Amino acid sequence: MTVLDDRIEMAEASNKLTLDVMFEWLEKMPIPEGYKTEIVGGHIFMSPQRDHHWDIILDIVEQLRTKYPRKRVKSDVRIDYPGHLNGFATDVTALAEGAQKDDKGRWQYKDVEFVAEVISKDTSANDYGPKKTAYAVAEVPVYLIVDPYQGRCHLYTNPKGDDYATETRIPFGENVDLTGTVVELTLKTDEFPGD
Repeated sequence: MTVLDDRIEMAEASNKLTLDVMFEWLEKMPIPEGYKTEIVGGHIFMSPQRDHHWDIILDIVEQLRTKYPRKRVKSDVRIDYPGHLNGFATDVTALAEGAQKDDKGRWQYKDVEFVAEVISKDTSANDYGPKKTAYAVAEVPVYLIVDPYQGRCHLYTNPKGDDYATETRIPFGENVDLTGTVVELTLKTDEFPGD
């Protein structure tokens, strides 16, 4: 039996396509090592983790750890967000104190205080588009896009409906001031590698 046969059998067994079904498919697929997978608007995306991508993620995680305990900082962990079939594996997520997993053992978007996405060329439209919308709808207070191709960060705060009221652009080398947000710290970008 092939992966396609498995997928057809699973789809026929269920009349309703869900994130759980789609992630079951992914678990059975031969995903190449070093690739991240997530579901955005019911579409499965795979993108490679490049060295500069991981270096930025690790840099952000290390800086967040000055405020957040290890168990409240996540990377590449599935969290389901509002909208049609949105199961994101964010590059960096910081959870609120007292965050609890749901009855399926997953972290809940209502407990997310901070999300950082490091742009990959092939999936950047998701980060600037449907993922930003989903984070705003979920009322994630702070969303940071780190774009090594532009050499800058885009900081989104004050979620209002399906968008953010405030966008700040910060070139690499300048600090990202989060002291006026729930995160309450400053992220340094001087070691973020560009592409």
